[in-house]
Amino acid sequence: MIGKLGEVVIDCHDPQALAEFWQHLLGGYMIRQSHEWVALEPASGITIGFQLVPEAKSVKNRVHLDVDVPDLEDAVAASLPWGAVRVGEVVYDELGGFQVMQDPEGNEFCFIHGPTAITA
Repeated sequence: MIGKLGEVVIDCHDPQALAEFWQHLLGGYMIRQSHEWVALEPASGITIGFQLVPEAKSVKNRVHLDVDVPDLEDAVAASLPWGAVRVGEVVYDELGGFQVMQDPEGNEFCFIHGPTAITA
């Protein structure tokens, strides 16, 4: 082992606003380190850093966050007023279900719930 995962960092145009969005989803508290960097210490899980960058997001994320929720539709409905966007429909498989979403800056994430019984 070389090290341990310290935090996940999301590049963005407005670190404070994006940290506030994620705080609504995950709870916890924010630590503003500068106008270029805000960290969110969620109630459980790993720290998420929000880093100011000049360039805009241009393609699909290669890495995304999965947020485990008790009910997919409730999570979607609760996140929309904070600026989340639903992408497509809920997908169900043998592991449960997931809903692809985007945060206010277009970064993809998923609400996940499983396992879910699938009926034909």
